Amino acid sequence: MNMVQAVSSVFSKYVTFSGRAARSEYWWWTLAYVIITLILGYLDRTLLGSGDMQAAAAAGEVSFSMNLGLLGGIWTLVCLLPGIAVSVRRLHDVDRSGWWLLVSFVPLLGWILLLVWYCRRGNVGDNRFGGDPLG
Repeated sequence: MNMVQAVSSVFSKYVTFSGRAARSEYWWWTLAYVIITLILGYLDRTLLGSGDMQAAAAAGEVSFSMNLGLLGGIWTLVCLLPGIAVSVRRLHDVDRSGWWLLVSFVPLLGWILLLVWYCRRGNVGDNRFGGDPLG
């Protein structure tokens, strides 16, 4: 699966929380989302004069903040549900319930756990959430 196929697949399954998503679908979607968010943030700042992006580094500390402008805000709203849906389907691929997505509210440990699951190869063959997306 390439980036265009992944984005098309995610938007065609806009709020489909059942089934499974392969690693390629999830990671290509994530990369496309980040690239488009950065481009829209740049357009917000240069053309519309809205939004802000700041990065700072101090002794042992790095911070980054991004305030969405009009275009970035609309893009984020459009992608909110499909992003959650593909994350749930990705968890299904590694035989985890979509409710595990709530572990993201646990700082650092929850994020690391989800990252490990998102990077793991999915179950080969069928599992309780459906057929193998690669098969």
